[in-house]
Amino acid sequence: MSFPSANTTFSWGSSGSTGTSNYLVDPDVQRMLRVREGDELAFGELVALHQNRLVGLLGHLTGDRELAEDLAQDVFLRLYRARGRYEPTAKFTTYLFRIAHNVALNSRRSKSRRKESVIPDHSNSRMGASPIRAAAEKSSVMPTRRAASGEVQSVVQEAVERLPERQRMALLLHKFEDMSYADIGAAMDLSVSAVKSLLSRARESLRVELEGYMSDAPAPLPPA
Repeated sequence: MSFPSANTTFSWGSSGSTGTSNYLVDPDVQRMLRVREGDELAFGELVALHQNRLVGLLGHLTGDRELAEDLAQDVFLRLYRARGRYEPTAKFTTYLFRIAHNVALNSRRSKSRRKESVIPDHSNSRMGASPIRAAAEKSSVMPTRRAASGEVQSVVQEAVERLPERQRMALLLHKFEDMSYADIGAAMDLSVSAVKSLLSRARESLRVELEGYMSDAPAPLPPA
């Protein structure tokens, strides 16, 4: 992945330190501040640190690894182009995922306008371990003892992918990325109460969809 060179030195601006002290301890925020000042090595470090994580998130949002890689490159290009306007008003990952959320939404809108549909093929997936399934397990949507079943894994994966995109994004950020409601709100441009509502609706939708698979779970063994 290559990026345009930057020979210009950027200044902090008049609001450089206002309201930012809580985030200056974030090493990635420090790297991004160096990027704003024209340090391309710092930008390369950010890409190396977050590229796989970003591709994974976008891959499980889109169901398409190749598309996820393209979208991740778009995210980093937008990040780089906006470097001169960067202000450390949130964790770096919150800032990065906000860009990723917007890029994913734009991609979905473009597909809708072209009347295209992408159906992920889970039978030959190259995405690796699924954060969607991990999120479902961590949120107690499915019994951990049944997670080893390939059928149940597939059902859970498909159920999460049928969620509206905003619910799916919120679920992934909260349960897989371990982001707080406030950070998810900042990433998705939502209030904390709206994030809670999204997650509540997502959990309820999953509970309803998976109820039949959980209701026939074997009773727990009696204690020895």
